[in-house]
Amino acid sequence: MTRRARPGDRAWRPWAIAIVLATTTACVTVRRVPETTTDSTSSSRAAAPAPALAASPAPTPTVVTSVAGGQALAITSIDTAPLPAQVTVTIPPDSGMVRAMIVAGTSDSHVAADLAYLSDVIGPRLTGTEALRRANEWTARKFREYGADSAWQEAWRFGRGWQRGPMVVDLLAPHRQTLFAASWAWAPGTNGPATGGVTILTETSAAALARDSNAIRGRWVLARPPALIHNGDGPPMTRADSVRADSALHAATTLTDAQRQFRRDVPGLLAQLGALGTLQDGSKEFGLLTMSGSPLQLYPLPSIVLPHETYAMLWRLRQAGVDVTLRADVANSLTADTLTAYNTVAEIRGADRPDEVVLLGAHLDSWDLGTGTTDNGAGAIAVLEAARILTKALTAARVRPSRTIRFVLFTGEEEGLLGSDAYAARHAGDLAKMQAVLVLDNGTGRITGIALQGRSELHDAWLSVLGPAASLGPFTIRSANKGGTDHLSFLPYGVPSFNYDQETRGYGHTHHSQVDTFDHALPEDLAQAATVMAVNAYELAEADELLPRGAPKAAP
Repeated sequence: MTRRARPGDRAWRPWAIAIVLATTTACVTVRRVPETTTDSTSSSRAAAPAPALAASPAPTPTVVTSVAGGQALAITSIDTAPLPAQVTVTIPPDSGMVRAMIVAGTSDSHVAADLAYLSDVIGPRLTGTEALRRANEWTARKFREYGADSAWQEAWRFGRGWQRGPMVVDLLAPHRQTLFAASWAWAPGTNGPATGGVTILTETSAAALARDSNAIRGRWVLARPPALIHNGDGPPMTRADSVRADSALHAATTLTDAQRQFRRDVPGLLAQLGALGTLQDGSKEFGLLTMSGSPLQLYPLPSIVLPHETYAMLWRLRQAGVDVTLRADVANSLTADTLTAYNTVAEIRGADRPDEVVLLGAHLDSWDLGTGTTDNGAGAIAVLEAARILTKALTAARVRPSRTIRFVLFTGEEEGLLGSDAYAARHAGDLAKMQAVLVLDNGTGRITGIALQGRSELHDAWLSVLGPAASLGPFTIRSANKGGTDHLSFLPYGVPSFNYDQETRGYGHTHHSQVDTFDHALPEDLAQAATVMAVNAYELAEADELLPRGAPKAAP
């Protein structure tokens, strides 16, 4: 997004970067121009090597000229701070290869058919289940079918497997109603019907909770206030609504260390005090649920996720002093021992520097309420499709990339980035020669740009990488850190690692919910995403230099 300029704010405007496509050029040049200039002019990317770092002035508009056609497109930097000294990346021009990849990706896409098979035939892919093993095997076969030089599966040790069993939840008082609900993952069952009152957790310390143990024993516990979900069918949010939402967010993100520890301890304390289980808010509108859980932290007592509307009703009833009685019968199961899980890996071997690697990644596992289409079948199939695009274009041109391009479909991501952590640890000795890790994991939407993970010195390098794919834009470049997916596993090793920005396309609804299904997929958007990934991987594989390592750091 672009912040509106204010009087006196001239020097701090976000940059506008125009892309002009010209049939006579096959490369990209980044150059500074006076701020009043908004249209770009045709030129080519400098072929002469540049110093590794070039001083960069305070923000001014930047012009990039790219290949093909006559139409002006935009790559926009939305940061307002001056850039640090920039890394210069020299990429030999190859407009013919780029055009071939764009044609393969946009006119002959296999995304829809492959994503439908993964979603509808294989189905949800919870780590530790047979369905995920089938997905590993199928994707390895598809990589080989699409022309990868090799494809294999790398084992890693997962925690205890968990299986969702049947469940029935009935509200018995103040009225009778069978409730829609789902068990929190890696939570136990009830060992038969469990009936009890519903209470609100008001205590804020373990000592206070122990003093009020009689209010907990034999009851279902509402542990937190309902989420603030705006009624989209009503009038727009008012200032008062915004203040209330901001206040709730502030309260949730400014906890003391003692408060955070108490929240972590609550499930165990409730189990010790004899609670029947916890009730959780689905935290979405329209009855949608949000699922999570992990073998890293086995839940010590049953935990039931309810639609926000149901959870809020129970909260209102208890606050009004109305007695509420709930009966739940939940049958989940855990394996006795830990399990072996697998990442699917494939690669196109580099010709000149095969030990240097560009990695395209996404996670293959999913939650099990839907069929895991947008989180993250979409990303996994985009990586598979990028491999198909690359092998088709490379084979037709009878060339190979300079560096190896590797494709990794991680597992165990939903339980805590476990598969990518295992992959990075296993290959730690090789990561100094990993050019970059590019991950797709924000739904079914088209790629809209890149977040630099705080590596602002790579801004101009990413201009060079995105420039050849400009016809698939527009794109934005921002310095922000992104969390929550597998690129984070490589940051402690200093590897330049990124998660693409994407159009949201309803991801807030489908994410971890029961409507994460193929009906919400947008194959045309994913065809664009796969093509952008293929072009970016090729550009990085052909760059004259390795990107500089970042300072090793923990994931944000």
